[in-house]
Amino acid sequence: NIDVAPTLLEAASAPALPEQDGKSFWKPLTQNDSSGFKRETLLYEYYWERNYPQTPTLHAIIGGRYKYIRCHGLWDRDELYDLQTDPDEMHNLIDSPEHAGRVQQLNTELWDLLHASGGDEMPLLEDRGAQFPWRNPNKSKLAPFPAEFFRTSESGN
Repeated sequence: NIDVAPTLLEAASAPALPEQDGKSFWKPLTQNDSSGFKRETLLYEYYWERNYPQTPTLHAIIGGRYKYIRCHGLWDRDELYDLQTDPDEMHNLIDSPEHAGRVQQLNTELWDLLHASGGDEMPLLEDRGAQFPWRNPNKSKLAPFPAEFFRTSESGN
């Protein structure tokens, strides 16, 4: 989406907006000239929506060999994939000790990009490190969902 407006402006011979983040892909599209268009890193941002409560706020950074996904949901897992050896993203490497440094580096790069793009304007808490709120099976037991969370139809019955 970020590149659509700049492309339409260039197609209409209109000046680019000074605050736009995207790049026009008009030349690659019409002249087969992709010079100056390639990005080394892609920043993905998705913010939780009330209509889709099962999907948490997600940020991802994709560049080169790896894809790192940062989940802001309490029980959601961060993800790291080696796109070279696992292009279908079937093996999450986030807990792999040999990738701990890479996860830290990609997390720093992700937050740097969010700060630079204004993507941190929503109140987000930065990472406390490679922590996951694991449940201890010997401590408190699972609590049931409140009865009002259960419905058999959209109308609330």
